[in-house]
Amino acid sequence: MKIIITGGCGYKGSYLIPILLEEGHQIISIDTQWFGNYLPNHKNLQNLNIDIRDIDKINMDGVDAIIHLANIANDPAVELNPTLSWEVNVLAGQQLIEKAQRNHVRHFIFASSGSVYGVKEEPNVTEDLELVPISVYNKTKMVAERVFLSYQDKMQVHCIRPATVCGFSPRMRLDVSVNMFTYQALKNKKMTVFGGDQTRPNIHIKDIANVYKHFIENPGIQSGCYNAGFENITIKKIAEMVSNVIPSEIEITESNDPRSYRQDSSKLIQTGFTPKFTVLDAIKDIANAFNNKVLPEGENCYTVKWMKKISLN
Repeated sequence: MKIIITGGCGYKGSYLIPILLEEGHQIISIDTQWFGNYLPNHKNLQNLNIDIRDIDKINMDGVDAIIHLANIANDPAVELNPTLSWEVNVLAGQQLIEKAQRNHVRHFIFASSGSVYGVKEEPNVTEDLELVPISVYNKTKMVAERVFLSYQDKMQVHCIRPATVCGFSPRMRLDVSVNMFTYQALKNKKMTVFGGDQTRPNIHIKDIANVYKHFIENPGIQSGCYNAGFENITIKKIAEMVSNVIPSEIEITESNDPRSYRQDSSKLIQTGFTPKFTVLDAIKDIANAFNNKVLPEGENCYTVKWMKKISLN
């Protein structure tokens, strides 16, 4: 199968693409490579340094499917330049799927976000609940979903709403909760927890890669939105899990972040997907990479810090 993956050099893409190459797929990675390039050289990989806003540069001849990962990620990064984020996260996405439809691409998979739900008090947040996005990032994801789903009569469209992804990747992120706490514990023997009572869903990077692979292998699954999060844990509990693996101190401070919700991924499981990895696995994977001196630790592991440095704000 010939697959375009936007954001292919990102945190998830750098892990996903080698898996799909092993399965024998032809992959075209589209990425600005702002955060570097960690993809392998492979005969079935075209690794293109292209901004998805340059839609005319993206050749879709013979493409069977698109996995759209590219975006300005997380709330603080989006707030640096909201206009850039609307252009990348929404407008470029609309142009991408419009061109895909004209080129008879049969399948479009979008990496949305579980954060589109906003603050929810329901014990189980399912796909049929109202979306109440509370940040610009959440809003761009919600609007993009609506745009993509408007094409579901022309192709299969799957909007995946991942929980916070955790675990080791060649393009590492150290600014998401599990990864951040684990790195703090490894480096400083101390973690700083903002708030702590907020519940957040989590998913191991190996599982989210397998989710995208699952939909590629099962394109007949009904179009629509699918949650992808399997461990609903408080921020404080995550820190405690880390300290059980890496003895370290936990410092609790105040937080102005009200987001707290639980994801129910029963709909995804009913399609035949089974999660295999846990937050504990992610903690151990990162610790192992650190101890073996293969864990990336540069400034480009922190989205906001790096975007400021390369003047993308």
